[in-house]
Amino acid sequence: MSQKIVFMGTPEFSVPTLESLVNSNNQILAVYSQPPSKANRGQKITPSSVEAFAEEHSLNLRTPDNLNNDKEYNYLKKLNPDLVVVIAYGKIIPKKFLDLSKHGFINVHASLLPKWRGAAPIQRAIMNLDNETGISIMKIVEELDAGPVMQQDKIQINENIDTLTLSKVLSKLGANSILNAIIKIEKGEARFQEQNHSEATYAKKISKMEGQINWKESAKKVLAKINGLNPNPGAWFKYNKERYKVWKAKIVNQNSESGKIVDNKLTIACKEQSIKILEIQKEGKSRQPIDQFLIGNKIKQGEKII
Repeated sequence: MSQKIVFMGTPEFSVPTLESLVNSNNQILAVYSQPPSKANRGQKITPSSVEAFAEEHSLNLRTPDNLNNDKEYNYLKKLNPDLVVVIAYGKIIPKKFLDLSKHGFINVHASLLPKWRGAAPIQRAIMNLDNETGISIMKIVEELDAGPVMQQDKIQINENIDTLTLSKVLSKLGANSILNAIIKIEKGEARFQEQNHSEATYAKKISKMEGQINWKESAKKVLAKINGLNPNPGAWFKYNKERYKVWKAKIVNQNSESGKIVDNKLTIACKEQSIKILEIQKEGKSRQPIDQFLIGNKIKQGEKII
């Protein structure tokens, strides 16, 4: 059997799922992605990762500014899909659209729902020091990430994993999960279970100001912020009115006054233990290993970073 599928997704995280669908025996009727946006300092108009993949594979691509209009509604209705697969699309899907697919709109969400509904589940799981996360395959309803869940695939995580790495792992896991889910849907074996809404937590969008490091927190919490916000927007501190982004660090078992530099290798004390910085980037400069950075930047032992 083969399902007629409409796909909705935007960032690199979505691409493995789209690729798995393209390589399956299912028919991709259309691919929806957010329109090209301005990126980087040059503000060059850049297509999304999903748009680039769709064009490379000659898929039927649509990039509307929003879905809430008769043109997109009628277009999708005419396609008459068996299933709409959504993963990190980034736009609200109007309620009236949800009945246009035989088997509904199925979302691939990067958390173990009802935990971490919302925009930044991977970052929040790391920053919260969770020891597991995973992929949830759920049916989309009007309320954000509140639909019934069909299946979940769990993985263990530790304090050393960052968002970039975990995103790659979960995107591949999601690509496998959706194929298994489609087979169950085809066979009539899909069972959707309501979430326990009283246990829901929300992964709100990350703000740039959240990246500021508070050295009065434990080293575990500081490292979780560094890893959770890598690569974007990044965890940072200010020293002599200049901003420094910390790319990579580790915990060392040294204790001192919070924010105090405890050695000549830029190890900084926290409330409990210390953070040894391994890779850093001064504002306006390139990312550097700490040994290379310290050649031209003297931040002395005994100084304090607030």
